[in-house]
Amino acid sequence: MPELPEVEVVRAGLAPAVVGARIAAVTVLDERALTRHVGGAISFEEALTGRTVVAAARRGKFLWLPLADDETRGGEAVVGHLGMSGQLLLRESGAPAERHERVRLDIRHPQHGDLAVVFADQRTFGSLAVDHLVPAPDGAAGGWGTDLAAVPSQVAHIARDPLDPAFSDARFRRALSAKRSAVKRVLLDQTVISGVGNIYADEALWASRLHPETPAAALSTRAVNRLLGEIRAVLERALAEGGTSFDAQYVNVNGQAGYFAHSLNAYGREGEPCPRCGRPLVRAQFMNRSSHFCPRCQRSVA
Repeated sequence: MPELPEVEVVRAGLAPAVVGARIAAVTVLDERALTRHVGGAISFEEALTGRTVVAAARRGKFLWLPLADDETRGGEAVVGHLGMSGQLLLRESGAPAERHERVRLDIRHPQHGDLAVVFADQRTFGSLAVDHLVPAPDGAAGGWGTDLAAVPSQVAHIARDPLDPAFSDARFRRALSAKRSAVKRVLLDQTVISGVGNIYADEALWASRLHPETPAAALSTRAVNRLLGEIRAVLERALAEGGTSFDAQYVNVNGQAGYFAHSLNAYGREGEPCPRCGRPLVRAQFMNRSSHFCPRCQRSVA
């Protein structure tokens, strides 16, 4: 599933093409792509046609395109979640349909001319929706790419991500100190910290020398600060390399895959030597997924 770096790469790729663009036409080919939209294809198309996109924003793994207000509507955005295999692609106007294409937005940009934003999704777990904006609980900008202190209602429960300027280290430390569950489980809780999925959690825990099953409340302030630093470092490195790709399902808006998979130290490397100590890395079942770690470098304190 795409994580913060992958989604941010998509947001950054969309922004120059969509900000300031008018949505000329909307075509819904598969209503399964609208599972989070209140209403069907007709209401989705009517809500967007003729509207102008004013920003391209992200919080955690959610993307949204705030829309200019009109006489009958105000404070709305197109919200996108990529799910496991969703793709948002930029194409020339009139380009042939993509494989697994679900929704197409034909846009007209004052500088770039006519383009198409295509939502394709093989497994149909991703979605698009028109949602109303609500005030950001902390009064800061809603997310990356917007100055507006508002978020879509569907995103209001999502915590800020650790690269967000408004992320509170102190609030994160307090949250961990109150959790008896495994630290990796807390990292995957998007109401505590957003954008960190299975891959980057394993990588940050390896870099921090923390066992994934260590109770969060057992971590010292120093350990939490070290963990936060490693989370930020691994996310920033992944952003620089365009995200992580293991197959053709994750691509940026131009259809190109990321390369951070070549830089992983723990995730997916079961049986290979730990880059730090040389002992074979192991894999353990975790929340219907897998954790990858070094049994020597990452000893449990549970």
